[in-house]
Amino acid sequence: MTDISVFEEKESQVRSYCRKYPVVFDRAVNALLFDSEGNRYIDFLDAAGSMNYGHNNPEIKKAVLDYLSDDRIINALDMYTVAKAEFIETFNRDILAPRGLDYKTMFCGPTGTNAVEAAVKLARKNTGRTEIIAFGGAFHGMTLGALSLTTDRLSREGAGLPLTNVTHVPYDMTPGLDSIRYLRWVLGDDHSGTDKPAAIILETIQAEGGINVASVSWLKEVREICDEQGIIMIVDDIQVGNGRSGDFFSFERAGIVPDMVVLSKSISGFGMPMSILLIKPQLDIFRPAEHNGTFRGNQLSFVGGTAGIKFFVNHKLDKEVKRKAVIIESFIKEQIMPIDPRLEYRGIGFIWGIDMNNISPSLALKCVHKAFENGLICEVAGRNDGVLKLMPALTVEDSILEEGLEIVRKSIISALDE
Repeated sequence: MTDISVFEEKESQVRSYCRKYPVVFDRAVNALLFDSEGNRYIDFLDAAGSMNYGHNNPEIKKAVLDYLSDDRIINALDMYTVAKAEFIETFNRDILAPRGLDYKTMFCGPTGTNAVEAAVKLARKNTGRTEIIAFGGAFHGMTLGALSLTTDRLSREGAGLPLTNVTHVPYDMTPGLDSIRYLRWVLGDDHSGTDKPAAIILETIQAEGGINVASVSWLKEVREICDEQGIIMIVDDIQVGNGRSGDFFSFERAGIVPDMVVLSKSISGFGMPMSILLIKPQLDIFRPAEHNGTFRGNQLSFVGGTAGIKFFVNHKLDKEVKRKAVIIESFIKEQIMPIDPRLEYRGIGFIWGIDMNNISPSLALKCVHKAFENGLICEVAGRNDGVLKLMPALTVEDSILEEGLEIVRKSIISALDE
């Protein structure tokens, strides 16, 4: 099938990614996608970070297929099942315990935004306070509660009603502003006009915000402020968790422990819907069914998630990500930055952004189109969609990674020449 007319005629106008890559995709292997005509594309989008362990990872796929072949239960709401027990045990033994983390695991609806909603509700329930502090550049989801935390104008305009009870403050390294000083003023000045919040929610690396990497010192100071003020600290690790930063959790590099952590996307291991909220035990005060959802019992996600954790540990994926991150940064610094002195770059681990706003915000989207023509899938992010976002699978082979980076370089040159 190559005709896209059925989508254009019958699918909603809200469709998005397909407009940048107007072919019919059919197969996928690790960091490669193939369309219905067999054309090959290197995947530097990674389904927005939900395929960290690669498309059709053979070890994870085997676990899922073995489970399916035995007529095992597929959806069980929140009933006790073997698959859920194995996920909880594996996650605690192989991920939480080695890091000295003590969390309860709450299984939410199938998308990250649902877990963000749960986190915000639970913070308000614990504190009796209604306000939340989030940061400029944040993206936390598209349902109304999560959308109130999100800052990009296009997303917010889709709400159709006021988005309230959230104060946004500058993120780390916002030009011309001292974020921590501003945050302390908001919380400490009785004329700031801001009520004490239930929680501060943040991404340690803003992905959709333009690949903004918070400094270790900034993260430590936010943790300190939360401790001083009795505010719950929520880390949204939906897109930059599960190994993408180089550690399983993106906050590990700062040596901090959030009160709640939101995980989704690659937590299922195989690209299937799943989201969880990690909660410090003393905060686990929801009544039974106070936050629920039909598909919080997706057993295939538990099976894939268990296999994904084992893959991460057995293959020492954290060390591999850090090794290959050097390849990415070196290439960007040595091969891409010299193309034009107005280019800037940011990133860590396996998430990088090339900022083109100093040249023209529209250049980033031109580069996406050029890259697609040259056999590579990537995306834009940040202010004005002016940042070219590179987010390969953590399992990408070195040769494919280097091939993809070369396509990025050639696409930037080509876009600049137009």
